[in-house]
Amino acid sequence: MGWLTAILAGVLTGILSGFGVGGGTLLLIYLTTFAGIAQNQAQGINLLYFLPSAAAALPAHIRNGYVEKPVLLPAILTGLVCAALAAWAATGLDTALLHRCFGGFLLIVGLRELFRKG
Repeated sequence: MGWLTAILAGVLTGILSGFGVGGGTLLLIYLTTFAGIAQNQAQGINLLYFLPSAAAALPAHIRNGYVEKPVLLPAILTGLVCAALAAWAATGLDTALLHRCFGGFLLIVGLRELFRKG
């Protein structure tokens, strides 16, 4: 059953990553809930997962015109700085607090999507 769950998680996270919408979030839920991996370790795995999945999906998005080239450099530079700062902060947080923050984030995003018009 463990391999089947892992394969299903890989299928679902791959599909979501291909669409560019939250495959890593689902991977974190799988790793912490079903695989029993600590949240801070799951986040590290998620970061490694993101690199090849993004590299696989990016050419199709560029080819179809879904990448706005003028905003790339500012978004990338800002994202790199904020990711480095957040990673530094996350390594110092208690795992229980990290769980609460992540759960709260998922709840807010989920409610926003559930009640969003259009």
